Amino acid sequence: MERKDLWLLHFSAFFFFLGYILVAPLISPLAISFGASPFLVGTVASVSSIFALILKPVGGILGDKGKSFEAMMMGTVLGAVAGVFYLLSFLMQNLVIFAAGRAVHGIASAFFFPASLATAINLAPKGRVGETLGWRGTMFSLSQLIGPAVGGLVADYFGFNFAFVLAILLSLVGFLFVSTAYREVKAKIRFKESEEKKGSYRELVNLSFVGAAISLFFMSFAYSGAYTFLPAYYKVLGLGTGIFGIYASIMGGFSFLTRVFGGREADKRGPIPVASAGLLLVTLAYVILLLYLLPPEAYLSAVVLGMGFGLAVPSLQMLALATLPKNVRGVGSGIYTMFFDLGYLSGPLALGYLAEIKGYESVFLFLPVLTFLSLLNLLLLKVLRRKTL
Repeated sequence: MERKDLWLLHFSAFFFFLGYILVAPLISPLAISFGASPFLVGTVASVSSIFALILKPVGGILGDKGKSFEAMMMGTVLGAVAGVFYLLSFLMQNLVIFAAGRAVHGIASAFFFPASLATAINLAPKGRVGETLGWRGTMFSLSQLIGPAVGGLVADYFGFNFAFVLAILLSLVGFLFVSTAYREVKAKIRFKESEEKKGSYRELVNLSFVGAAISLFFMSFAYSGAYTFLPAYYKVLGLGTGIFGIYASIMGGFSFLTRVFGGREADKRGPIPVASAGLLLVTLAYVILLLYLLPPEAYLSAVVLGMGFGLAVPSLQMLALATLPKNVRGVGSGIYTMFFDLGYLSGPLALGYLAEIKGYESVFLFLPVLTFLSLLNLLLLKVLRRKTL
């Protein structure tokens, strides 16, 4: 990735996601300090996902209208505004203001995420879409790797207010990178209509897009279950929160290492074989976790899980979006990422009901089943595509 404009875009994604993820470990402690019940804590935590899910097509439409950079800049500005709400909520000890901040951050994600994803594909050099998505995913993995730790440490040593100020600053740095990238490529994105394939939104109803979205849903459903209930299981056993922190860091680190490789392999071999290999590893990781729920053996599953995500995520993005016409790719990105939000919202609800009836251990039995369904869906897609050729 030698292109300066792409690196600016990648760094904007890193700082936006870092500001977003940095707040994640602070939600529950802050809400509890305000006297919130467990149900209210969960409700506040889900507010951002709900707003992101509803509004992502709006961000996509702006991108399709030639306003992708404006949508990303709006997302970064709203991220900073959300940080202001967080800071005010802490100073005024008001949970409603904090929930409003979560809503604003969800709207920020709805503007930034689909526009950023579609723009990365639009600017990718010919034959290197997977690699470009791999680098973008690497930035996301890096933010996941360091964001929760940074947020927690700053809050512990300097206070919640300093953590929220940092979230504001990170979003503003993301704005600077987006605006600089826009100046670099504004001449390139004003392409002639005669040079580009035009399409309608009906083109989103195709095997590749629908198949990739369904696989993403099952994968995120299982991921949300692991991310929600593995730390809860460790907490119930009295192991502390740091145990899952190590698990998440190992997973994020190995995902970080394999994202670019996964993208490059998708360019060479096609997205379905690479995504299938990734989902096979994810399924294997959940089987290992089922057999070895406790550390240190459980950390082996984190290694395999991270490697699987590194292969699957950029490949599924490429499968869903790379062949779409540019003028529908923004909405396509918004709808595609909505399936992640749907899975991430559905998992804790459905699996949480199961955990309440049969205990936390019962949840982990279903995780490999869900990702195996994701894999089977891709294999079915491969067969159906062959029949249509």
